[in-house]
Amino acid sequence: MTISNRMGGKILADGLKAQGVELIFGVPGESYLALLDGLYDQRETIRFITCRQEGGAANMAEAYGKLTGQPGICVVTRGPGAANASIGLHTAFQDSTPMLLLVGQVGRQMQDREAFQEVNHGIFFSEMSKWSAEIRDPSRIPEYLNHAFHSALSGRPGPVVLSLPEDMLREEAEVEDAPPAIPVQPAPAPEQIKQIREMLLEAESPLMVLGGGGWNHEACRIHTLFADQQDLPVAVSFRCQDRMDNDHRCYIGDLGIGPNPKLHQLVQDSDLLIVVGARMGEMTTGGYRLMGIPVPNQKLVHIHPGADELGRVYRADLPINASVQQFAQALSQLETVPSEGWRERTAKARQSYEAFQQPPEAPGNVNFADVVRHLSEALPADAIITNGAGIYSSWGHRFYRFHEFPSQLGPTSGAMGYGMPAAISAKLVFPEREVVCLAGDGCFMMNGQEMATAVQYGLNLIVLVINNGMLGTIRMHQEKSYPRRVHGTALHNPDFAALARAYGAFGAKVEKTSDFPDLLAEARKAGRPALLEVVVDPEALTPNASLSEIRNHALKN
Repeated sequence: MTISNRMGGKILADGLKAQGVELIFGVPGESYLALLDGLYDQRETIRFITCRQEGGAANMAEAYGKLTGQPGICVVTRGPGAANASIGLHTAFQDSTPMLLLVGQVGRQMQDREAFQEVNHGIFFSEMSKWSAEIRDPSRIPEYLNHAFHSALSGRPGPVVLSLPEDMLREEAEVEDAPPAIPVQPAPAPEQIKQIREMLLEAESPLMVLGGGGWNHEACRIHTLFADQQDLPVAVSFRCQDRMDNDHRCYIGDLGIGPNPKLHQLVQDSDLLIVVGARMGEMTTGGYRLMGIPVPNQKLVHIHPGADELGRVYRADLPINASVQQFAQALSQLETVPSEGWRERTAKARQSYEAFQQPPEAPGNVNFADVVRHLSEALPADAIITNGAGIYSSWGHRFYRFHEFPSQLGPTSGAMGYGMPAAISAKLVFPEREVVCLAGDGCFMMNGQEMATAVQYGLNLIVLVINNGMLGTIRMHQEKSYPRRVHGTALHNPDFAALARAYGAFGAKVEKTSDFPDLLAEARKAGRPALLEVVVDPEALTPNASLSEIRNHALKN
């Protein structure tokens, strides 16, 4: 451990190395030049990825947390940087993702005067972080850093914010580096596992739901094995489709945007729900309509790493404060329950899922459902798919099959602009894997400038920009609630393919469904980042209904 007299910036850089940090995402600022100087000495072990906007940097850090289970690190400067980065922090909070946001701050002697770009970060981030603090003494940097990692990883994972006064980072101190933080993972009691078995013995129509943060390969494997042994149907929460191989006979679909109506009915008809890791929030429960509040209509076993989450909305019959990894280890010891009546029910639910995956007809020259199905068939099983927010993502969720964990990156917070930076993070973490970003035209425009970051670092990802010339989700709701009164949802877009080429990437347009296979193959062989602009008819607003059908239905009602 280093004990020599060092500037705060070097103490922090050395401390990040001691915590095992390998990647940092940020937008440089003068308030943390001393940290950048410290990172110069660690440039062989810690890569600093220079991003184009703090929102993109924060999203990259959040995606890193999802991919690795370790805190993604984002560094920004003062109030403007903090404000821009808050979108990624909010996603990390709602998605239960470990993350550390380091914010350069005005000097200590200038604080509380509304100095240049000053923001009180403790107040600013209090609603969307597990812990927010300011380091005012360089000798305490190892202490604060250790606690930050511990907080981000322990219990329900989440984001932590550390404010770094500029003069503190330049001040010297003689202090040891702290060893890596040891996170605390709550585990179920043996009697709780026995109680699950007893509840399964009494159940006629049980259903398991997997989701939330804190997963790894082993936890996914054990839950899959358990479902297979028990003939249990398994659904996943919103944007958590990679928790189980979608080809498995027990997998029956996702509870998210545009879900299978028969899956919703299955949830309502179940007499026992075993929810592992998921919060069962608004999107997963269809606006809190699938389960009674506070007492669900179904018996509920709720496993969650955050004790505060248990009982917050739903009163579970058996609440279990446990991480999904610890619960998996306990579940592997559970004796198999006789389940003769469940196999047929699971098989019917699986048939319903497969039927729901069949691409419907669509207006225009491009059927995006067929595009996604081809993507699913053409890409290797370990390909990583990212997306932001928008109605376009419902095609990806419905028609793409995920096979390995981690392979799906999407914000349960519903934040636009996530897909492009998440794809960059994925390609940095797994350079050997193929990475494809699905982005609506509005979604891409929020962080599309990060294509320059992908080119700079030689990240050969592929972006599909689904261009229908509008903010599709908002237009859908506008037509439902205020038909024929379109206002504020139209977009005038650039030539996305030409824009990609201007960045130095491969760019091409998909104007017919039949164009896509060859252009995808060309993009995969391009040897550089690639963008395919998929031109979709505005009438093809959702997989289930056209724009005109939505409007006409609203006018009749």
